[in-house]
Amino acid sequence: MDDPYADRPWLRFYPEGVPRDVHVPDVPVTALLDDAARAFPDRPALTYFGRTLTYRELHDEVGRFAGVLAGLGVAKGDRVALVLPNCPQNVIAFFATLRLGAVAVQHNPLYTEPELRHQLADSGAIVAVVYDGAYARVTAVRPDTALQQVVVTSLVDYLPSWKQRLLRLPLRRAREKRARLVTPLPPGEDVPDFAELLAASTRGPAQTSLDPVADLAALQYTGGTTGLPKGAMLTHRNLVANAYQTRAWDPGISEGYETTLGVLPLFHVYGLTLGLMTTMLSAGRLVLMPTFDLQMVLEAVSREKPSIFPGVPPMYSQVNDAAAEGDHDLRSVRTCVSGAMRLPPATVDEFQQLTGGRLVEGYGLTETSPVALCNPLNRNARAGTVGLPVPSTDARVVDERDPDVVVPPGTAGELALRGPQVFAGYWGHAGDTAAMLRDGWILTGDVVTMSPDGFFTIIDRKRDVILASGFSIFPSEVEDAVCEHPDIAECVVVGVPDPYRGETVKAYVVPRPGTWLVADQVQDHCAERLAAYKVPKLVEVRDELPRNIIGKPLRRVLREQHMAAVTMTSEAMTSDGLPGLPC
Repeated sequence: MDDPYADRPWLRFYPEGVPRDVHVPDVPVTALLDDAARAFPDRPALTYFGRTLTYRELHDEVGRFAGVLAGLGVAKGDRVALVLPNCPQNVIAFFATLRLGAVAVQHNPLYTEPELRHQLADSGAIVAVVYDGAYARVTAVRPDTALQQVVVTSLVDYLPSWKQRLLRLPLRRAREKRARLVTPLPPGEDVPDFAELLAASTRGPAQTSLDPVADLAALQYTGGTTGLPKGAMLTHRNLVANAYQTRAWDPGISEGYETTLGVLPLFHVYGLTLGLMTTMLSAGRLVLMPTFDLQMVLEAVSREKPSIFPGVPPMYSQVNDAAAEGDHDLRSVRTCVSGAMRLPPATVDEFQQLTGGRLVEGYGLTETSPVALCNPLNRNARAGTVGLPVPSTDARVVDERDPDVVVPPGTAGELALRGPQVFAGYWGHAGDTAAMLRDGWILTGDVVTMSPDGFFTIIDRKRDVILASGFSIFPSEVEDAVCEHPDIAECVVVGVPDPYRGETVKAYVVPRPGTWLVADQVQDHCAERLAAYKVPKLVEVRDELPRNIIGKPLRRVLREQHMAAVTMTSEAMTSDGLPGLPC
């Protein structure tokens, strides 16, 4: 008898209630909000430092701000830049942009001028909605972009009235309000104000007619580890599909009653989908937090009682440590999906004991909207893996040199994915798009193995594999060995140029508080656990590691810092009459 799971072995581990495939309606992203507002108009949609907007109120403000954007000249296909942290204005501006058939382009509000200049110019955005702390940087780069108008908002605008009074920020005049901010606008400069424009706007236009399969909803910039970031083109269908896939993975969701802790940034696709999209689809409440502050998070969990808490491993680890020492009630948390980096099994065990909920690891890319794989939210979750393909997603492991060749289970190769959440390509980069998309499959660049029963394990990024003297070395393997040392809290391994080996292994280690480390200790420790060619030839002890906005260590930055140090050393030796060091 034929095995019904031969082509998709992971399906045998799907939890009860999770479908093999999901039906994705042919609707724009804004339909998620429209449906929720129609079915649950008086339910809370957003909570922001104690103030709540109902679905009726949110829907109304989205419509009115769509009218604002239309009045500023925004039309179908135009790009609108959002330079905002997690706040109600971000959600309102995002849905209002899509209401007009325009494309939302999210930006990290902490970006430097060069970073903003590149992304604003590359996207061709004509309007930017900016929080006042980023206004000066946006203004500085504006001449190099297509921006025609900048709308400014304050993070205090949506605070409860009593908190505004407590801060002595009057409700009437935005100009007076900003005069008390740390980053006030230049005096006398007439800048459109979000709150004032919204208050003066009437009901906005209806949803612009569009093709959800072809028309873009968002440009999400990614790829900064390999050069200048590129805009991943996500269609309405991509985002809607991934919201349906993510919701289907958690059959315990109760429509209209869930609360999601929105600490992951909405300007990152992980926070956009697991925070905003899936919550809107479920007509849940999103508790917005502009940044990850441990004490604020613990207080929010105790006060708001979230049932869903998407995050990254460092967040859960810090919550574990604080909860173990203090009196914090975390029992409301039911479901947590972790991504971006490997989730230590010890973190999972401790978090689940504290909350009684489920914490599992998943996998995704900006280019897959982002969720593609996830561990089951039951006892079938398998530590050390990123789980199974979510509904309507196919996965296979292909030869790293020939993606047309599928390798057998247990063999390392490149992960390829196919599904409705796979992006439409890179904005203005046809060559990069062609290299990544092949016959409907996306080549992820991640080296993985698949077990015979369909669980996937990430070994490393393809581009992070170190080639030393002809040997392939996976940084994750070395990192695992280094972190077995009792005095090491964290480690990142990178390949750096070497005149003899081509590349060599360098380990950056962070010691545990109160301990002392030297390079020889680390190397001796690794020599007992790794083949000689994998042992780090260079070790650098640091107090902390450079990270991106969601806490993932940045290998690219570490490589650049190494190269800069080598160059400085070479120049110094040359200036002393000594030969320069080879790089």
